[in-house]
Amino acid sequence: MQKQNQRQDADVTFKDLGLSKNSLSSIRKLGFEKPSPIQAAFIPLALTGRDGIGQARTGTGKTAAFMLPCLEKIDPDSKRVQAICLAPTRELSEQVADECRRLSEDHPVKVVTIVGGRPVKAQVRGLEGGAQVVVGTPGRIIDLINRGILNLDCVDICILDEADRMLDIGFRPDIEKILRRLPDTRQTLLLSATLPAPVERLAQKYMQKPQRIDLSEDSVVVETIEQFVVTVDRDRKLPSLIRILAKERPQQCIVFVRTKRGADSLHKTFSKKLSAKKVAIMHGDLPQRKRDRVIRELRSGQLRMLIATDVVGRGIDISGISHIVNYDIPEFCDDYIHRVGRTGRMSSDAPGRAITFVTREQGDELTRIEMRINDMLPIYKIEGFEPARPKRPARQLSS
Repeated sequence: MQKQNQRQDADVTFKDLGLSKNSLSSIRKLGFEKPSPIQAAFIPLALTGRDGIGQARTGTGKTAAFMLPCLEKIDPDSKRVQAICLAPTRELSEQVADECRRLSEDHPVKVVTIVGGRPVKAQVRGLEGGAQVVVGTPGRIIDLINRGILNLDCVDICILDEADRMLDIGFRPDIEKILRRLPDTRQTLLLSATLPAPVERLAQKYMQKPQRIDLSEDSVVVETIEQFVVTVDRDRKLPSLIRILAKERPQQCIVFVRTKRGADSLHKTFSKKLSAKKVAIMHGDLPQRKRDRVIRELRSGQLRMLIATDVVGRGIDISGISHIVNYDIPEFCDDYIHRVGRTGRMSSDAPGRAITFVTREQGDELTRIEMRINDMLPIYKIEGFEPARPKRPARQLSS
């Protein structure tokens, strides 16, 4: 696997990337002026037809980086499915499909979203109507393949979006079934914020000498995010959170917890303190209809606070999030990157802030996060709440 560490030339424009006039027209209408680093590096690679891996943090424009080259390959005169994009969640699938429709304003392309939790009859009608691009979750896509409704014989390009997350939640068997059904001549593009060993193995097995664009070292967490750690005793986390929110006055805030029970408890507390219309909860047990409503209200600015598990740690593009609070430190350091990626989005002018609560016994977990992002998190001081910093093993950050 060839690897390239790429930096964006400040003078690079979308015109320099080899895109068609139709794509450039759509980009102008959307108001995009310059490509992000991952777009500047990945689009030219994808346009060559080679297999490619793009690694960059959440919120850096990965969707356009793979979808613009995808649209260039579509034959508008053919009504067969020519491109398929797999994503880990319904929300991300719908977001990618919407972005594809926006980018294809000057391309005669039909996009269908295939996800669970949605009426299957409407999805079948969309396929029968001649969809050329399919975006969806692996489980529902496998279902429609097995029913003989979705045919992949003419797919020229396959995209694996947030591949690490798809493997995390157990989609590997379905992904492999889908990849084995695709033509051997297809182009495969894999996009991810992190590239753990299982994703590497998947790439080695199903991709042809992929070239890797790695921007993770430059942008594990970008400069637009100010990060802090709060050392706090376990029984003082709630009053600490209340003080932080009163001090910071966030535009919109996501508070991450590890468990559904923890989310329910915190939501119950804040529902009493805030207007019920200003705070919401999101976890895996929430029905899809309610999850959709929460995302709509968050995007519209109606909600001030969302209390969530990692079900929304990836793939939800909401530019208004000004603050992330890791009320429970994430179990895995890569989850920290994805949580923090919810703020400091590209469309936001003001820097986002990420504040992580750490108890005395969680020093090792904090150390792993700091080693992953290659930075020491400064202490966020709360008057009257000053426990000792957690004990951590001595180590040096990589240079």
